[in-house]
Amino acid sequence: MRRKPVAGRVMAAVLVAVALAATAAGLFRLRVETTVDSFLPHGDPAVTALAENASAFGGDPIVVLLEAPQPQGLLLGDGQLPALMRLEGNLSHLPDVAVVYGPATIMNQIAITSQDMLARLSGTRDGLRARAEGAAREQGESAAEVKAAGDAATADFDRRYGALLVRGLPAGLPTTTNPGFVRNVIYDGAGKPRPRWHFVVPTPNGVAILVRPRDGLDESGTRRLVSAVGDAVGASGLTTDRVTITGIPVVTSAVTDEALDEIPLIGVLAVSVLLVRFLVAGRGQSLWRRLWPLVAALAGSLLTLAAFGWAAVPLSFGAIVLLPLLLGIGSSFPLYLSAVAGRRKVIVMALASAAAFGSLAVSPLPFVRELGMALGLGVLFTVAVTLLLGRRFRAPLREPRDAPPGTGAGRRWTVAACLLALAAVGWAVLPRVDIQASPEDVARGLPALEQARYAEQVLGSSGEITVRLRGPDTQSLEALRWLGQAQDVVVAKFGDRVRPIITAPDLLGFLGDSPTPEQVASGLQLLPPYLTSAVFSGDGKQALLTFGLKLQDLERQGDLLGRLRQALPPPPSGAQADVVGLPVAVARAYDLVSWDRYPANLAGIAAAGVVLLCGLRHRGDAWRGVLAAVLATGWTVAGVWVVGQGLSPLTVALGSLATVTACEFTILLIDRTCPRSVVRWACVTSALGYLALVPSRIGLLREFGLTLAITVVVSYLAALACVHLGHGREPRVREVVRSEAELVEV
Repeated sequence: MRRKPVAGRVMAAVLVAVALAATAAGLFRLRVETTVDSFLPHGDPAVTALAENASAFGGDPIVVLLEAPQPQGLLLGDGQLPALMRLEGNLSHLPDVAVVYGPATIMNQIAITSQDMLARLSGTRDGLRARAEGAAREQGESAAEVKAAGDAATADFDRRYGALLVRGLPAGLPTTTNPGFVRNVIYDGAGKPRPRWHFVVPTPNGVAILVRPRDGLDESGTRRLVSAVGDAVGASGLTTDRVTITGIPVVTSAVTDEALDEIPLIGVLAVSVLLVRFLVAGRGQSLWRRLWPLVAALAGSLLTLAAFGWAAVPLSFGAIVLLPLLLGIGSSFPLYLSAVAGRRKVIVMALASAAAFGSLAVSPLPFVRELGMALGLGVLFTVAVTLLLGRRFRAPLREPRDAPPGTGAGRRWTVAACLLALAAVGWAVLPRVDIQASPEDVARGLPALEQARYAEQVLGSSGEITVRLRGPDTQSLEALRWLGQAQDVVVAKFGDRVRPIITAPDLLGFLGDSPTPEQVASGLQLLPPYLTSAVFSGDGKQALLTFGLKLQDLERQGDLLGRLRQALPPPPSGAQADVVGLPVAVARAYDLVSWDRYPANLAGIAAAGVVLLCGLRHRGDAWRGVLAAVLATGWTVAGVWVVGQGLSPLTVALGSLATVTACEFTILLIDRTCPRSVVRWACVTSALGYLALVPSRIGLLREFGLTLAITVVVSYLAALACVHLGHGREPRVREVVRSEAELVEV
């Protein structure tokens, strides 16, 4: 007779051990990645164009900005140019590097090309003389006449190319060991960098090296590359006053590093704060009963993270948000199950909360969709753990609370009208609230962003946009003429906000205004492939005009890009022109998020409302929960607008997040068998979960935590308003009797 309980315990222990092992394995497989792609609308044409451009020409660069104590010191200082050349060579051989652009390599390539040009010119001249002299000898002319024939044959050549060589090579032989040659190529007469080289020599005492990663490099590869670049620069032996390593890959890598560092710290903080809350609020109960809600929420959170690990779906910096939110909101459900007479209502509330979180899937941004799925799954896991392992915590049978005191009809309608009007203001101004949707916004508060802004001051830009021409032959005269016209239009109309970095017209400018097809072909052969590959694809079907762009307000940036696109001249017949780049994709993400404001907020309210209407026995309760969500969202948005605070991609769907707590609090306050202290403590618990994010160094997360903590409090006030302003009902006797029967099943 005693074997069955023992066997049951053994089986339970085995199942628990298997579950723990599976959870641990899933957590071990979990990856945290903060790639730029997670902030961009997947599958959008702007993102597709960005990927195509990166595949052909390399991704957004890692920028190494080196500044010397003396002007021209890094190119003309003793031993500096060879050291700089070695550094650029070492960087180009790093794994996952597509191409490296630096002043030393450019100088070396120009010197080699110049030497080849001189050799070809000299060979051509010698050939002309040899053929003329040979013909004279065959005609039996004297030695003097043979020499005269040779001189005559080379005279025209000397007239055409001699002056060019004198002007082009005033400083002697074209070698990197000749300071005069280096100075003449890179600097003008005043010692300032020539405009065409500003992208690698931005100031007299500074140089920049652009390290373009290969296309499709994941976050772990990016972090390794950023670290390797830093190591190579540190071992270069260059004499510098300041070294700045920045760029979008560096910023996103810094965010990932910060996220990995903060996940355990924020998690421990959330657990500690909530631990104190449960210990303080549960005095008089056993320790296990007090801590059980926190244990269940922690188990649900770990199961959620393990599920993402097993599914091989990486989490972005939303992984930092996940644990505090699930601990704060999830730990309330064990309290509800232990306080409400009947688990049906709590299960319906959990499903409604999961639906509200899951509605974040309508967001165009992958990291927001991912966070919504994780939160919804976490709520379900927490409730499942509570139902499976928390059966001993049954809801005690209670007498129904008295109905809230009645309010005069006139006064009730007056107060209701005022509250609805305030909410209406919030919903009305929702399109006018600023949205921060740039990847750079995620890094606010981190040193990496400050370095990016410093580099922007020195380089004149921090992002790149590219006017891309695609066609059967982008090296034709017609295509080159269009590229020149397009560059002139962009510089003339938008030169105060964008500046050329490297373009085909600039590289071929030495050909003059009206080159022949033969001259274009010769000019392309004279230029180093190292440079031409930056503006022409290998098959000659793509040509680029690359411009630098400063960090700026996304709405103004989107307007700039739209006007720039419209200002471009019509492309040649059979060709297509477009504007691509990370700023273009970010502007597109901003537009999508801006257009998505009402659907994003209403989706969560609608999803939770449908679940409540289908699951609750009294539909009036569901409608009051929906009303509370509408009020809480409107009030919070109105407050955000009044204080001048913007919304982020996480808080732009404020309605979906406010719905979770607003519906829960309303349903529980209506249920007269649930003590109001449980609802108040649930409000405190949820707010503490959000506030655990405030110490984060990532500005976006700090603002998210603070905004949502306020939203929880506002949700509680909205729930109180909906309950007190509604018509009172008599206690549901049948519901209480039914709950007695259900207690044995809890």
